Amino acid sequence: MTRTPVRPLIAIPARFSATTSALRYAAEVNARALIEAVWRAGGEPASIHPASGDVASRLARFDGILLPGGGDLAPHRYGAEGVHASVYDVDELQDAFDLEVAHQALDLGLPLLAICRGLQVVNVALGGTLEQDMGGPQREHRHVVHPVVIRRGTLLEQATGAEKAEASCYHHQRVDRPGVGFTVSARAADGTVEGLELPGVRGWFTAVQWHPEDTAHEDPAQQGLFDAFVRAARDRH
Repeated sequence: MTRTPVRPLIAIPARFSATTSALRYAAEVNARALIEAVWRAGGEPASIHPASGDVASRLARFDGILLPGGGDLAPHRYGAEGVHASVYDVDELQDAFDLEVAHQALDLGLPLLAICRGLQVVNVALGGTLEQDMGGPQREHRHVVHPVVIRRGTLLEQATGAEKAEASCYHHQRVDRPGVGFTVSARAADGTVEGLELPGVRGWFTAVQWHPEDTAHEDPAQQGLFDAFVRAARDRH
């Protein structure tokens, strides 16, 4: 009898939502497209509750970590003076938890995929900074699908199988100064950092500023990113 392979367990920190119609009250959520992309790749997605405490022991049971998109990090987290008027949905508990997840995932050598806010979290966790606002509607990358150039020889190129990809973006902030040890793995035409990697890091890690889950159901390059991530988690399992 053929056994069905066990799906590697993928932790995805939940996002706080002030209202959800079906649940009537505030909720903790993750995007359905993100969950489905992990599932298609063969992973078992599991939302985890953002809470203070021993994050390392909580993560140890998982085979991989996915840091998803969400609201903005508090600017004081990366040493900025003042808060730009466009900064939104800041939550100090969410920030503290995500930053600790990034630290622990890298320290433990857990496969880590970071998306949009997730990329910014990992960058800040390793001492990088962010541009609080890219300059309003004419410059921000909200509701934009645009080409990104992927650096050859990176995990991102291996995962997507491409040197250029069409990226679905929704962000008004971007990397200002990359954190310690980072290599830029992708850029947009305007110079925006669209991908980061850490050569020599334990385990598998890549981060993208765009939302690959938006188009993964129809774009093999975007789904390939989830496939490579889950494959690394399965190998660890």
